Amino acid sequence: MTIQSVNPASGEIIEIYQTHSDQDIERALMNSQDAFVHQKQSKIEERSVKMKAAAEILRTRKNDFGKLITAEMGKTLSSAIAEVEKCATLCDFYAENAQSFMTDEPVSMEDDSRRAYVKYLPIGCVFAVMPWNFPFWQVFRFAAPALMAGNVGILKHASNVPGCAIAIEGIFKDAGFDSYEFQALLIGSDKVAGIVADDRVRAVTLTGSEAAGAAVAAQAGKMLKKSVLELGGSDPFIVMPSADFNLAVDLAIKGRVQNNGQTCIASKRYIIHDDIYDDFKNALIGRYEQLVIGDPMENMTDVGPLSSEQIRDDVSAQVSATIKAGATRLCGCEKIDYKGFFYKPGLLEDIPTDSVAYTDEIFGPVGLLFRVKSLDEAIELANDTRFGLGSVFCSQDEAEIERAVEELDAGSTFINGLTASDPRLPFGGVKASGYGRELAAIGMREFMNIKTIVKS
Repeated sequence: MTIQSVNPASGEIIEIYQTHSDQDIERALMNSQDAFVHQKQSKIEERSVKMKAAAEILRTRKNDFGKLITAEMGKTLSSAIAEVEKCATLCDFYAENAQSFMTDEPVSMEDDSRRAYVKYLPIGCVFAVMPWNFPFWQVFRFAAPALMAGNVGILKHASNVPGCAIAIEGIFKDAGFDSYEFQALLIGSDKVAGIVADDRVRAVTLTGSEAAGAAVAAQAGKMLKKSVLELGGSDPFIVMPSADFNLAVDLAIKGRVQNNGQTCIASKRYIIHDDIYDDFKNALIGRYEQLVIGDPMENMTDVGPLSSEQIRDDVSAQVSATIKAGATRLCGCEKIDYKGFFYKPGLLEDIPTDSVAYTDEIFGPVGLLFRVKSLDEAIELANDTRFGLGSVFCSQDEAEIERAVEELDAGSTFINGLTASDPRLPFGGVKASGYGRELAAIGMREFMNIKTIVKS
């Protein structure tokens, strides 16, 4: 069987790859088991040198890797290069901090002669099922902490970014992780369950859709294996009258259309207080209509194509169904007659509560406008979703901010700034947006044996 890498800006085939066979999968699992024996016994200082080398490779070749990302999934070249640079920062972060994250932690046992401490140990092979929207970042987000912990990794990447999968495997090999510590498999989703079930795999991490997450979680649970899921989002972007108006507009635009609107933590629902709603709506319309749509390789382009014809058609169908249900189209929200898979960013308002846009995630550059009359109504609307990934709250009122921090049901709340992942901060969601955390010390320890030691 084969998989194709297709340029979404032109619809042209970049390259055709042979998928890995069942024999290849078995070989990878055997190699991962052998690699773990070596990896867990290596010194963390040695792993740090290799991870630093990976960071250097990323920085040295960031333009090449950026062009590969853009060619395969369509984001603008500048954002693709920035993604590669962020991966390098991530590698440096774990190279420099993993040892402290793994340091034994003494536990006070007053009135007890025993000595106790917590030890952090690697668990083995972590299987990762990763998406296409951030084809480097999502992989390094799991791989850097896993490898620094002494684990090994096997990657099943999205089928539309096979070149990125192969390139990432090459980066780790060139950096010195050359004993099958990290392997990429070009396989379909039909092979995932078998790998999750294999005894040589100790844990699984997935970033993707609800359906994929539920399936993998069920498989992992059946085998009593740890899983971490980062799934969809319908993040609220709340603006109160006290907010810095111009800043909020800037954030609203960037928060929705960055990465061509294909971001789990995008600001998908604009929840605007009635006092400033009309002005804010008009400002958004003006800015949306100024966005430059075109070749993602060009510097002047703000928004490139969606990643595939299917994704574009899915977004178009969701918008059409929502308008049919009673929503109003303010601007954009339509296919563009270009050669590739382009969709014009736009805005909808008057969103019916039973419409697909209200209940589901639109994974494209479509902003949804909601008018509220109070902070109570804003928080209630923000939480009226099965998702709970990120949230943005724009206000200068400390009492309002405190309520947002306490009451918004999400894995993160960013005040007067955009939701973003950062190596120093735990990242993840609640409700249907998944469970577990990535990044920081917490993310690294998700796939470690947190072992209690007591000496009498």
